[in-house]
Amino acid sequence: MVPANVKPGDFGLVHMGGDAGKWIRIGQWLNGSGFSDYEHAFIYVGSDTIVEAEPSGAHITKSHYSNILWSSGIINPTDTQRLAIVKAARSYVGTPYSWADYFSLAARRLHIPAPHLKAFVASSNHMICSQLVARCYADAGCPLYDRWTGYVTPGDLCQLLQLPDRR
Repeated sequence: MVPANVKPGDFGLVHMGGDAGKWIRIGQWLNGSGFSDYEHAFIYVGSDTIVEAEPSGAHITKSHYSNILWSSGIINPTDTQRLAIVKAARSYVGTPYSWADYFSLAARRLHIPAPHLKAFVASSNHMICSQLVARCYADAGCPLYDRWTGYVTPGDLCQLLQLPDRR
């Protein structure tokens, strides 16, 4: 069940259990995002549905998560931007997921020059969940960061929602 204050275009973050969640937490720590309790992100598109990127690719599904950290009331896009965020999220359904994105994040954090890896990730149109959220907001004209969306992790989104100087 989606809370009444959540609007289409808001994003949510959830904790992932199991080995996948553990590896994402470690990866986020290595990336400088800390040991966030949130390892997965998605966009709410209305009618209890979300768009999320998973290893099987980006898809639209009914919201089935609990204990969600929502961007509602923290990140406040205009109504026009919300429509654009939802439109962008729906347009990315079917977009493949790539583990190369994680290698690109690690190379950046470890200061390993990997311009070919970044170029591959940028040109491949693959996205992990947090990149999907950041890209949808950027496409709608309300970027969450002033850096390339390929360098955004779920932990970064969590930190954004927990900043004292919120948007």
